[in-house]
Amino acid sequence: MPNLVLLVSCTYLSTKMSEESSMRNRLAETTSPYLLQHKDNPVHWQPWGDEAFAEAQRLDRPVLLSIGYAACHWCHVMAHESFESPDIAALMNSHFVSIKLDREERPDIDHVYMTALHAMGEQGGWPLTMALTPAGQPFWGGTYFPPTPRFGRPSFAQVLRALANAWAEDRSRLLHAATSVSRVLAAQGAADPGPGPTPALLARARGLYLRGQDWDQGGLGRAPKFPNAPVYRFLWQEGFRSGDSEALRATHLLLERMSQGGIFDHLGGGYARYATDAAWLIPHFEKMLYDNAQILDLLALAFAHDPKPLYAARARETVVWLQREMAHEGAFAAALDADSDGEEGKFYVWTRQEIAGLLGAATERFAAHYPLPPEGNWEHKIILERITPLGAEDELSPLRAKLFAHRARRVRPGRDDKLLTDWNALTIAALVRAGLVFAEPAWLMLATTLFDALRARLTAPDGTLSHAWAGGRLSAPGLLEDYAALLRAALALHEATGAPRHLAEARELFTQLEARFADGTGAYFMSPPGESLTPRLRNPADGPTPSGLGLTAECLARLYHLTGDDTYRQKAEALLGAFGGTPDTLINAPTLLAAADLLANAACVVITGGAEDLAQVALTAPDPAMIVLRAKEGALPPSHPAHGKPANAPAAYVCRAGTCSLPVTEPGALRALLVRPAA
Repeated sequence: MPNLVLLVSCTYLSTKMSEESSMRNRLAETTSPYLLQHKDNPVHWQPWGDEAFAEAQRLDRPVLLSIGYAACHWCHVMAHESFESPDIAALMNSHFVSIKLDREERPDIDHVYMTALHAMGEQGGWPLTMALTPAGQPFWGGTYFPPTPRFGRPSFAQVLRALANAWAEDRSRLLHAATSVSRVLAAQGAADPGPGPTPALLARARGLYLRGQDWDQGGLGRAPKFPNAPVYRFLWQEGFRSGDSEALRATHLLLERMSQGGIFDHLGGGYARYATDAAWLIPHFEKMLYDNAQILDLLALAFAHDPKPLYAARARETVVWLQREMAHEGAFAAALDADSDGEEGKFYVWTRQEIAGLLGAATERFAAHYPLPPEGNWEHKIILERITPLGAEDELSPLRAKLFAHRARRVRPGRDDKLLTDWNALTIAALVRAGLVFAEPAWLMLATTLFDALRARLTAPDGTLSHAWAGGRLSAPGLLEDYAALLRAALALHEATGAPRHLAEARELFTQLEARFADGTGAYFMSPPGESLTPRLRNPADGPTPSGLGLTAECLARLYHLTGDDTYRQKAEALLGAFGGTPDTLINAPTLLAAADLLANAACVVITGGAEDLAQVALTAPDPAMIVLRAKEGALPPSHPAHGKPANAPAAYVCRAGTCSLPVTEPGALRALLVRPAA
């Protein structure tokens, strides 16, 4: 029997070796910076698409799907260790059709296979390594594998051989596993209608998040620490809905600790993706556009509540970083890599000797604010952190500038310069709020320019929105997150400026969103029609960015309050109730929960008579459940609570739950009226 097995295996190897000769690495034909990093691998990588799966069917091979992103450190490690190895490439080329996918370019596909990995009982992460049938069904999965057995993991070569042998000799078991996982995916993608989120559910979610709060260092849980911006955006709004000051305190603590820690780049600005320690000292050095957009938004909200100089400084430094290092083709690039010159963090770290050589007699003064331990604070190097409150900036700023100028001569981290609609749209909304709160009109102008650039560059010839643009062409179809985030950006611009065109664009975007993504149950699919290889899932849960469903619910609530059109309210309620049958799942959907509060409890501040001083009070309020509507004579339908209010007299009306206040003409009086009644 062992000899028979060996014979079968050897025959399998020989057959596949002869059939693979026509295949080659096709990633040079793509535009994704991540895929292009792998174009010279000896692996015969194929881009995602029908052609690759047709080849797998023709050759009767499994598909080896590798998913990552350009700024991913462990993706680089596995690439150098395994995908650049001729021996490992020979195994992959002999037994698999290997597909490389950029998760940022196709987050919908990444979500399907990450969900499949979790269904298999495995912990997620990138690089994501999945084995699929030629029909795209996953039957095995993992993440990083070393070239030799270590970390309690088998080597990647061992994994490849085991999968190849199982496909040859025990395929029925693999196909059974694929069928089981596909059933789980179908179940997880289904809506489960019920009542919409109740105040009790919002309070329960708030309590769970606050119980997970690190009240010493800020953030959720222990190391590694992520910003978890959607969670803190929900907690912030909950603080005003419920009157729970702890929810506000948790957000302030997060921003203070992060803004002083090593996760913030104290020389160049911008926040890294996460910290590997509990105290926010040691970053995983890549910088993502989406993190910095959402943190900028939180900084603005926190400053509106408590105008700490720290928040203003970090906001301005972050916008300067965006404009200096991320600007690309009229928009902002996706990410900066963690590695430079083949080493993680090399661009950002120092030795005390190096800093002393640059600062001379000022070294000790600098070290009183930014510790410079001789032995380093990370792998014998120094990551800069600030241990003193802001102050003495006239003295410290020239010293930081000297270090920054020296650092600029180092080999820079790579930049993933693809343009992503949803991440840029999050940036637009953040720039709008920050421009208003920090009194930076140039940021509002930048947001408007960015919006117009996205509409021009990311719109396909058929008028639909695209998700990604890279290498001079559109490279991925528009997803629910893209439509919803850009719709939200249009509404932010409309409220800030009163420009009618932005409201018209928002309404048109929603019409397109509904036509492409509505599922008939009140919810919406993540991906557009036309993807035949993966199921269309619905996902209310937030990740590092808000879910498309949560953003859609927020936009429907805003559209209802701005227009009085009851259709938007009905659609918002249907979406909020689409997952009400399993309310526990909504604990992981804080953006959706915040949208429920916005629909039910928003203060719609109706400005009449061009009272821009009153509009600014509302636009810079710390409570995000605020909507600003500039009323014109006869513009509001009878269904709007402010219908019939005199449009020519300068005043503000605060409308809640279908009832409007008496007119207010003084900023102080309006500020007092915007404080929510006790929940």
